[in-house]
Amino acid sequence: MSGLARAAALAVLVLASAGAQAQPAPRLTVVPPAWPLTGAGGDPQTAIAQSRTSDQVSVTIGGSIQSSLGPYGDPFGFRAVLAERGITYTVTYIGEGLANLRGGLRRGVTYGGRLDTSLDVDLDRLAGWRGAKFHTDFFQIHGHGMSRSYVNNLTTVSGIEALPATRLFEVWLEQSLFDDTLLIKVGQVSADTEFAIAQSAVVFFNAGFGWPNIGAVVLPSGGPIYPLATPAVRVKVVPDPRLSFQAAIFNGDPAGVRRGDDTDPQRINRTGTSFRVGDPPLVIGEVAYAYTLGLWGENLHGTATLGGWQHLGGFDSPRLDSVAGRFLADPEASGIARRFRGDRGVYGIVDQTLYREPGTEDEGASAFLRISKVPGDRNLIDFYLDGGIAYKGLLPGRPNDTAALGVIYSRISPAARAFDRDSIRFGQSAGPIRSSEVVIEATYQAEVLPGFTLQPDLQLVMRPGGGLAGDDGRRLKNATVMGLRATINY
Repeated sequence: MSGLARAAALAVLVLASAGAQAQPAPRLTVVPPAWPLTGAGGDPQTAIAQSRTSDQVSVTIGGSIQSSLGPYGDPFGFRAVLAERGITYTVTYIGEGLANLRGGLRRGVTYGGRLDTSLDVDLDRLAGWRGAKFHTDFFQIHGHGMSRSYVNNLTTVSGIEALPATRLFEVWLEQSLFDDTLLIKVGQVSADTEFAIAQSAVVFFNAGFGWPNIGAVVLPSGGPIYPLATPAVRVKVVPDPRLSFQAAIFNGDPAGVRRGDDTDPQRINRTGTSFRVGDPPLVIGEVAYAYTLGLWGENLHGTATLGGWQHLGGFDSPRLDSVAGRFLADPEASGIARRFRGDRGVYGIVDQTLYREPGTEDEGASAFLRISKVPGDRNLIDFYLDGGIAYKGLLPGRPNDTAALGVIYSRISPAARAFDRDSIRFGQSAGPIRSSEVVIEATYQAEVLPGFTLQPDLQLVMRPGGGLAGDDGRRLKNATVMGLRATINY
């Protein structure tokens, strides 16, 4: 069985397992979600197992340690006074220890942390500007990255991994019109706060579950996602509580021109204040529909999402030389890759509640499947799939805990695999030929107090980098990574 078939089979098994006992065929009805919670990305929450805390900025974290601090939770009532005027702030710290037990580049241990400080202003309440709100957030990132230092995989082990820095992330103004059916956002925006989001997936450590790594790998500077936002305009239309359309145009490179020998986008845009607007744009569009399935006598909510993107810049071939008829691996080639005009991709997501605990509104199981495809002639990865299942309140007496199991599959493109074969044929390399990378993750998020969670995690990374060679010329061994994360929200 091929790597793609194995990954697809795993995803199907994960999604099918919870529904194996269903007797009647699913019945599709058109009623809006029953609970008025905000889901990750700003749409209605239809995934019952969306976790209380997450490293994804698209998630509104549930609970605050303020409620456990008594009179010290809001000294002098300062926070309450600001809230009355429409000003709210949030401070969240995520700290995690990770250990690569075997495989990858080498064994080792890291600690990483991120302090998030966000400010939201309701300009209607503060200044009478009806329908307007302002948002900004800053990160203080510290520690070392597990993927960068020890694993060398395509899908970064942790969603907070980034180079140490203190940086601005988002800063934007949003105007709501026509009873909140039209929303226009202008400013510095991150695409992974609104697009291609699966609510059931936000509990996982691995960054691929937050934003499909096919975009992070193929777009210039990794695209407008954490930790690099970029100037953008987003328009969202919500004609019905069940249905939303949104489109955005981003500056196509959040880091831009490289200086000297340092080509790392995070070093080029060190503080998040480059505010570049002159690069070829990235355009993203998405439609999401919230529906209800009648399963086992219950109305269980889900969301189907379809999206696509187009980048108008230039993209290099992984295989072909700019001199016609030659390959990059040919010693007589110019070494300058053939340039393609533009790049594009499509994606689809299904995120479905499978089971609700009797007598509860937000305990039960939900599952997701997400697929993305890009051209294979100009990208390192041409196909991406992830899927998983999460269960909130699995253990008795633990209603706010979330357990989850997920799988990520990233396929190396035909052009990149052909380059590997060419390198062997021309004597430039002894192999191996890359194929795909698979990540399997199991995690459990436990709420200690409202706003404070602990989360052990286990990841198996198969064929890191798609099957890259190590220093000994042989394929990197499968990596096993364990971790523990603490999240504190105030």
